[in-house]
Amino acid sequence: MTVSERRNSDGYDITSETMEVHQTSSSKVGKGKRLWNKVKYQLVEYHSLPGYLRDNEYILGHYRADWPLKQTLLSIFSVHNETLNVWTHLIGFFIFLSLTIYTAMKVPKVVDLHSIQLPEVLKADLHKLHECLPSLPTMTDMHRLREELKTTLPSGWHIMELLYNCLPERFSNGNHTDACVLRSMKEDVANLIAPLMVRPITRWPFFAFLGGAMFCLLASSTCHLLSCHSERMSYIMLRLDYAGIAALISTSFYPPVYYSFMCNPFFCNLYLGFITILGIATVLVSLLPMFQTPKFRPIRAALFSGMGLSGIAPILHKLILFWNQPEALHTTGYEVLMGVLYGMGAVVYATRIPERWMPGRFDIAGHSHQLFHILVVAGAYTHYHAGLVYLKWRDLEGC
Repeated sequence: MTVSERRNSDGYDITSETMEVHQTSSSKVGKGKRLWNKVKYQLVEYHSLPGYLRDNEYILGHYRADWPLKQTLLSIFSVHNETLNVWTHLIGFFIFLSLTIYTAMKVPKVVDLHSIQLPEVLKADLHKLHECLPSLPTMTDMHRLREELKTTLPSGWHIMELLYNCLPERFSNGNHTDACVLRSMKEDVANLIAPLMVRPITRWPFFAFLGGAMFCLLASSTCHLLSCHSERMSYIMLRLDYAGIAALISTSFYPPVYYSFMCNPFFCNLYLGFITILGIATVLVSLLPMFQTPKFRPIRAALFSGMGLSGIAPILHKLILFWNQPEALHTTGYEVLMGVLYGMGAVVYATRIPERWMPGRFDIAGHSHQLFHILVVAGAYTHYHAGLVYLKWRDLEGC
């Protein structure tokens, strides 16, 4: 009997009925599976969370819990109570990545000639002199160099001889080197040459700070994105987050300490060694399992705040040494502002303001951790500007 002949006594096609029933059943299974996946990856409330995700009882809803890794990664583009925690520091990371590239490419390796207020004709002369710099000796003390060139020719004679062939024609007397001509022009030339002969100081402390800032911001963003995956992942990510905070605080000391005490190796090494050891100790303490529990929140804030307060000693020492230098006051102003921003962030983080005043109102936007992130980025950006002042100051002045 063929398929077309398989009919019952009433003429009904049995095969068609079976196929329709099978398709209906498959459709229901598919819809049920999709519905289960949708329910499975729904956001939950605080009371439904596993213990390892319970950190802030004033944020009542919009949590992710035990999501697979794929859904966890894709949740960076969805709305939940960690969305802004992820993006505030992820955007901050890209800001500091851009600043690092800009600093490496644009911050001058020698004194910026365009920033010197001179007539255009003298600027042209300076550019010509600048071409001879690779053959000149390295000097780190502009004041000493300038005085040598102004006062006694013998001590700076070899320098003047090197420069003579690069000087504009109006500074020469015919086609030969004349000592009288050199003496007559030494006052002007000394003031023009000295800045150009200063080689840039080392940049590693400044780039160490930028690296610490990027590591902190990226670690924090990754932690807030992936911690909901599993208890093991949460444990690893929180340790990475604490290590990032310690790295940012420690490396923030490197530019002010190094550039303030670069001419005094004892205090430079003392301060740098102390803050580095303190940062490592903080990371080791953060590895303790109990350190991540909510009841240790004030202790965490106090520990990281203590690291920041340890910077008061080198700042005061710098002010004592360079009280008459405007750059010292300028950088201190930036550092005080940075400390205020970091301090405000620590207070907001520890007290959980404003969500403790209106639980559930700030679940998505405006809760304390988001404000803490914004203040951290603002404080680090302020410190970046202080670093630029340090570089310009030491490039010009040397020791």
